[in-house]
Amino acid sequence: MSRLEFLSKQRGLKSHISPNGTACYLTSDMFYVEVQLEKDGKVIDVKLAHPGEAPVVCDDLVQLLRMKNYDAFGKILEGLLNLYQIPGNSDMKAKVYLALQSLEKDLYSMSLLYRTQDVNRVTEVLHGKAGHLVQRTGGTPMNIEYYLSPYQVLEEELNPGSQVCGTKVFVTVGSSNTTHKLPISPLIVDSQAGDGNPAFLPLTDELSMDLSACFFLMFHQPFPMSSSSIQEIQKLTGISIDGLKLASLHALIVQFTFNDEYKEDLAMNNSCFFVSLPDCLKHSYFINKGTEKSGITGALVSKIPFTHPKCVPAIIEILRHQVAYNTLIGSCLSENTINEDCSELLYFEVSPQKGTSFSISFQHPMGESLACVVVDVLSSRQIRCSLHTNPQDVTLNCCNDFISRVMERCMSVPLVMRAIFKNAVTMKVDGEIQNMEVISEQNPEVTCKQTTSSNSTGANISGASMQNSCDGMEASSSTASIECAICDISV
Repeated sequence: MSRLEFLSKQRGLKSHISPNGTACYLTSDMFYVEVQLEKDGKVIDVKLAHPGEAPVVCDDLVQLLRMKNYDAFGKILEGLLNLYQIPGNSDMKAKVYLALQSLEKDLYSMSLLYRTQDVNRVTEVLHGKAGHLVQRTGGTPMNIEYYLSPYQVLEEELNPGSQVCGTKVFVTVGSSNTTHKLPISPLIVDSQAGDGNPAFLPLTDELSMDLSACFFLMFHQPFPMSSSSIQEIQKLTGISIDGLKLASLHALIVQFTFNDEYKEDLAMNNSCFFVSLPDCLKHSYFINKGTEKSGITGALVSKIPFTHPKCVPAIIEILRHQVAYNTLIGSCLSENTINEDCSELLYFEVSPQKGTSFSISFQHPMGESLACVVVDVLSSRQIRCSLHTNPQDVTLNCCNDFISRVMERCMSVPLVMRAIFKNAVTMKVDGEIQNMEVISEQNPEVTCKQTTSSNSTGANISGASMQNSCDGMEASSSTASIECAICDISV
């Protein structure tokens, strides 16, 4: 009871204890939370009531209090209070909450329109127009999960029901310096438009209201977005995203990847990361942040404002595109920024290109010049890669389509680079074996021991990699066996 009273005072709420001491009420002008306890202090139930609604049981709040996680419980109280931090009287704040309810109903209806009987959660997350939607329960806002990495998909496949947490945004409402016309009643009609998108009722005076508020898709932590993605969203919603500080997108991805565990100044200044892979030399990745003219700029975005439910599917697709790009750059990062043994390293430089493209430069495995793979992230589901080498160097037996399919399946730059280098080693050994055979034909006195040793080496390396030919590579239909092309490991 003492902790609950302290939490209520800390958040600006009022608290009341029932005469028999088994219930505590945390109240504001717009909602109240009822905590029911036994005489020994054990939490029985927690109920929440909003304007015009009957109290509902909140299992999430019950669990937090039973675990004595008062910090998390306090954050949920803050979230509830933020729903009503709107200029105006109680009636105006109630209208804002009504607008949030209308938005949630439309988003839920939208998710049902795109859902089929046999669709699973992973498919909804990766391909659903509205992502995988979880409705608001108690103090937990509605959230939309919209991306899973191949590793997360694999974990979900291997452990059904584990509910691996992918990338998500939370749906909420908040105050705005500008007045917006928000719907106060659901807008989706039963029929669908000819293009397969839901049909919406017009925003009439009966269905909408001018409010000093706005809907938001909020991130758990500020999310790196390119300037082009931000502009695309602002054009879509007609609302500017305030408080943005532009910087190198690659530097922001480094900062985001390590979060609080990595000091911001170190993340911004350090550009070299060492990645270890099985059966391969260590990789050293230099993250080129680009110059002001050539580099891709971006900003850390905390929330995306919008006013109409029809904006959400398009925003989700833009976010998927961005997180795919961020995932590829993030795959080159590691907490190992200092390497004691630099004698055997493969060096790579990752540089920003135009739009959502970047390049990976490296020393040709069998030549004297630099080689380069240009990666163009067309969408979260389509990546186009092109390999460029000096015409004077040996041609690497990796076609662009092959490299693209590897990148799409594993979403990892180091694994793709490992595949290219292992393929080069196989080519080199096969070439040496052919040379030995030619020499043997010309000089029969070449010892059988030499030939046997070479053939053994070639067999071992060839067995450790997959087929060299792009035409011989067929992707496995099972998600649980995501084969990283000519890598001999499953991720």
